[in-house]
Amino acid sequence: TYLRLAAKVSPRHPILIDRYLMGKEVEVDAVADGKDILIPGIMEHIERAGIHSGDSMAAFPPKSISDKHLKTLVDYTGRIVRALEIKGLVNIQFVIYKDKAYVLEVNPRASRTVPILSKVTGIPMVKLAVEVMLGAELKKLGYGTGLKVPPPYMTVKAPVFSFEKLSQVDISLGPEMKSTGEVLGIDSTFIGALYKTMLSGGYSFPKEGTILLSIAEQDKKYILPLARRFSELGFKLCATGGTAESLKKYGIHQVEVVDKIGEGRPNVLDLIQDAQFDIVINTPTYGQKLSSTGHQMRRSCVELKIPCLTAPDTVEAFLQVLEKGYGDGNGFAVKTLREHLESER
Repeated sequence: TYLRLAAKVSPRHPILIDRYLMGKEVEVDAVADGKDILIPGIMEHIERAGIHSGDSMAAFPPKSISDKHLKTLVDYTGRIVRALEIKGLVNIQFVIYKDKAYVLEVNPRASRTVPILSKVTGIPMVKLAVEVMLGAELKKLGYGTGLKVPPPYMTVKAPVFSFEKLSQVDISLGPEMKSTGEVLGIDSTFIGALYKTMLSGGYSFPKEGTILLSIAEQDKKYILPLARRFSELGFKLCATGGTAESLKKYGIHQVEVVDKIGEGRPNVLDLIQDAQFDIVINTPTYGQKLSSTGHQMRRSCVELKIPCLTAPDTVEAFLQVLEKGYGDGNGFAVKTLREHLESER
């Protein structure tokens, strides 16, 4: 068994067992001088915990974190950096689960979100960190201390992937980081920023057409309500056998059943390669092999540039953009970064 093999490889520490707290993940980036801290902003992940922070979309200011939890995050950050005597940049990742904040990890270094927060707040975090490391005090550098007041606009950052060039990589999101870059969008509304970000990240937003659903059992309770909303927008729904049965039990009866690989022809892979679907929603079953139907479906979508969504929260974000009608390229503000920063003053 796997456990016996692990014990042979490392007898003293054979295996590490992790348990995900399926809550809301947030990131705090701060500059510390050993006594005071400056937090330009806190970013809230759109995908739930369990997806690597580098592969998750994130919003700033956080859109659903209560003032109580924000105060807790600031308090924990101050206590941690003082206990560790950190001088410079620090990134702390938290998860809020059942109304309680947990520390996931503390990184006494710059993170991927430092350049994003610096850009959208106008606070030069790296410059301040260098000055602090050379002996300056934060409160004398002109940017204040504590958590800064959030700006009157929304920022969303999203990962960029290079799956076309990485043919053996499964595109489904999980705890292993797969992204190769990031993009950001700024708008007066969350949905507007989300649309700009996803568009920059390579998503297309069809206004009509056919959606294929093949959903893992553990994700159906999240996806089925979203499938109804897609149907209400006028999309035709197709699904593999188990997902189609779940949709019908949920009350969505206008579903066309398609065969998995090995169940008949044309199967789901044939239909994807024949460009019969405009959107594919496929959440993976844990432990799938590269030869599985799901993996082959997802790889085909990448090669044919069909939007393929593999996490429930990403599906909902995509759907929110469609419901707002931003796929037409209308209805949102276009401003330069300088204009946004000036509106904050």
